[in-house]
Amino acid sequence: MSKYAGVLIGAIIAVLGLAGLIRWWFAFAIILKGMIPAMLIFGGVIAVIAGLSEIKDEALSKKEEKK
Repeated sequence: MSKYAGVLIGAIIAVLGLAGLIRWWFAFAIILKGMIPAMLIFGGVIAVIAGLSEIKDEALSKKEEKK
């Protein structure tokens, strides 16, 4: 496939995707509204795990400094 054909096919697919998004906007919005709480939960869990890991590393570092 030539470079130009790839660009043309990509442009056609992008236009079709935009048309689909406009046509099914309400369904997309419902899915998006459902995903936001899940993303917040997962993001919060990752932040808690990262914070606990940082606290653990800091405590281990202080423990090694005392030796």
